[in-house]
Amino acid sequence: MTDKFYLEEAIDDLHTILDMVRWAASRFNDAALYFGHGTDNAWDEGMSLVSQALHLPHSLIADSSQGISAAKLTRSEREKIAELVLKRVQTRMPLPYITNEAWFCGFPFYVDERVLIPRSPFAELIQKQFSAFITEPPKAILDMCTGGGCIAIALAHTFDEATVDAVDISADALEVADFNIQEHQLSHRVYPIESDLFSSLTGQKYDLIVSNPPYVDAEDMADLPDEYHHEPELALAAGNDGLDLVDIMLREAPNYLAEQGWLFVEVGNSEVHMATRFPGLDVTWIAFEHGGQGIFAVQRATLVAYFENKD
Repeated sequence: MTDKFYLEEAIDDLHTILDMVRWAASRFNDAALYFGHGTDNAWDEGMSLVSQALHLPHSLIADSSQGISAAKLTRSEREKIAELVLKRVQTRMPLPYITNEAWFCGFPFYVDERVLIPRSPFAELIQKQFSAFITEPPKAILDMCTGGGCIAIALAHTFDEATVDAVDISADALEVADFNIQEHQLSHRVYPIESDLFSSLTGQKYDLIVSNPPYVDAEDMADLPDEYHHEPELALAAGNDGLDLVDIMLREAPNYLAEQGWLFVEVGNSEVHMATRFPGLDVTWIAFEHGGQGIFAVQRATLVAYFENKD
């Protein structure tokens, strides 16, 4: 059967929100799509697509006690949902790029193919205000490799007296970040800055530096599912072991950290290469309650001592 047949059949024969969610999940499973940009299974992906198409809260559709899933849809609503499902299947484009919406730390953000889709476990650290490490709320924060600005904006919402420099090498990504900053009405505290890592930040000092840099190693880049190839390679690839940018960051961060400042870096699966690349470096790996791994914390003094002894 053709995609056109499935499309017309769904529009003609399905009627309720639940019908459309079920149909979407079936199509996604049939196409063997990959999930990992906000959901991890076909059913949740279907609910997310339908809720966004109808401009309804995801939680409202997910809560069966509300009875909203039995609500009937107009033909134009069914057409809109079916066309989005078909696009997801045919292009294997991640859903947030199709709808231009992603959520991070409980906040909505605009995303497109100029930036990565936010999915970092940094969200849990931010929501807990880095409480296991930081005793005083930071006043000056740097989000290195900010992409669409999601982490920088979430940090500004969490630490409401802080200023946040949102740094990226990509001018295209910073256009998206600036749009999100304006949407969140934070232009007075979050500043997009084009910079190759620290190169444009001479003289700046930060109480907290966070970074979700490119960290995918060469082997993993070759094995990425189709969905990831819609994301900018500049924001993913980082050499044979995935740590090329992290190496520079660790060496230069002490020049930009306040005396008691902390650096948090996400390296994902490249965590396995850290001990080889930086033997003896004492970092703290974060244990997350809600899933995720590959983020370490290190204080300025530790970095200073390590590279003095190493060099």
